[in-house]
Amino acid sequence: MITIIYRLIVALVIGLVGWNLFTEEKLTNQLNCAMVLIPLILRLLMIK
Repeated sequence: MITIIYRLIVALVIGLVGWNLFTEEKLTNQLNCAMVLIPLILRLLMIK
C-alpha cells in the first residue's frame, strides 16, 4: 500500500516537472528539469 502511494506521489511530481519542462522558455532551465526527471523516472520504475 505504501509503495502504491509512493509511486503516485512520484508520478505527480514527474508530471509537474515534465509540464514545467515544456512550458519553460530558457534552455538552461529545460536542461535542469530534464536532469531532475531522470532520477524521478528511475524511482517510479523502482530502479536504484
